[in-house]
Amino acid sequence: MDTIPQSPAEQALIATAERVLPAGSFGNLPGDIVIREGRGARVWDESGREYVDFLLGSGPMLVGHAHPEVTAAAQAQIALGTTFFANNRHGIALAEAIVAAVPCAEQVRFVSTGSEADLYVMRAARAFTRRDKVLKFEGGYHGMSDYSLMSLAPKKPGNLPRAIPDSAGIPLSVRDEMLIAPFNDIDATAGLIREHKGWLAAVIVEPFQRIIPPTPGFLADLRAVTSEHGIPLIFDEVVTGFRLAYGGAQEYYGVVPDLCSLGKVIGGGFPLAAIAGKAEIMAHFDQAKVGDDGFLKQIGTLSGNPVAAVAGLASLEILKRPGAYDKIHATGKTLMTSLEDKLKRAGIPAQVIGEPPLFDVVFTDLKTPIRNYRDMLSADTRTAQRFNALMRARGILKGEQKYYVSLAHTAEDVKFTQDAWDDAIKELVKERQRG
Repeated sequence: MDTIPQSPAEQALIATAERVLPAGSFGNLPGDIVIREGRGARVWDESGREYVDFLLGSGPMLVGHAHPEVTAAAQAQIALGTTFFANNRHGIALAEAIVAAVPCAEQVRFVSTGSEADLYVMRAARAFTRRDKVLKFEGGYHGMSDYSLMSLAPKKPGNLPRAIPDSAGIPLSVRDEMLIAPFNDIDATAGLIREHKGWLAAVIVEPFQRIIPPTPGFLADLRAVTSEHGIPLIFDEVVTGFRLAYGGAQEYYGVVPDLCSLGKVIGGGFPLAAIAGKAEIMAHFDQAKVGDDGFLKQIGTLSGNPVAAVAGLASLEILKRPGAYDKIHATGKTLMTSLEDKLKRAGIPAQVIGEPPLFDVVFTDLKTPIRNYRDMLSADTRTAQRFNALMRARGILKGEQKYYVSLAHTAEDVKFTQDAWDDAIKELVKERQRG
């Protein structure tokens, strides 16, 4: 892999990107790689270098790149038109499939991105309760809106529940509308909910926060305390929807919220996301039902477009087949166990955390399991960056923090990854010994 040099063509593309794009990238990954194509669980860059792909477009490609059934469905629809700004049969069918699959979903409203879905799901809760404040969890990611970019990754965490903006350009007044709680700490969270219950419009949570699973009972207790005080509970399932199970984290963990946001998998690699939830809350998207004062205005040029809808439907049909989730979980479990064992035998302090469809290694001396964002601050980020670089040089593509596992990953991909881990860990040990 690392014997193939970067081609002049790819170097020229990178140079152009540095001229026309801020930081030379789309804002997702560093711009030092340009991907040309993907098939199954593999991608190739513009220099022809091949990678086992655990990035999966940041998660949408759960059935693999260019799956023949998804591709055929999209191509057939493209020939008939790409978007209409009006209802189409495929978007209606996808909404029906989501309602059938997702426990909290009685109705669905489509948007184009996960950030939009998270913004609107919070707005829907505000419209329903006629309150303003939203409680989120420190380190929780809910897209790119002003409200969501509060205490996502504060470099100097302050005193909870005070929110800290994570981006320039956010009005200072926004912080007063958000309360921040520690993930997996139900006592602290319940205390905040009870203290602010008269002002809280909702509690929003990633049921599986980035790569941190909920501790046993946390989500159920969170459901109980929000129900006790009549506060809508929102699950951000942009990542976990149709990934941990066909019914998402709601099915996987057995806890049903009032609303959820969905994205990634439901668009089959095309721009599509959704808000789903109880009909009485979703009614605020219907002016005829709630009147002018309660109406939640939402318009999107590509919302529910038929190309994304048919790709999503095709992906869901594949995932519904017997054994699909068993395979994803078995692949992920094998990988997690293997990586944990290799690091332990090498004497490198680390924790492999997550769930089989989505996990990563955290290089840390922390002896207790990582439970929240502040535990994650113990991570040795320099070692993690070096390990990721070593893996990419050995033909493994992943994000800064996440191995996404797909239905397309094969036993050969697993073996290739395990061999790459062996080689990268040996190099990491040598570098540590050299000081």
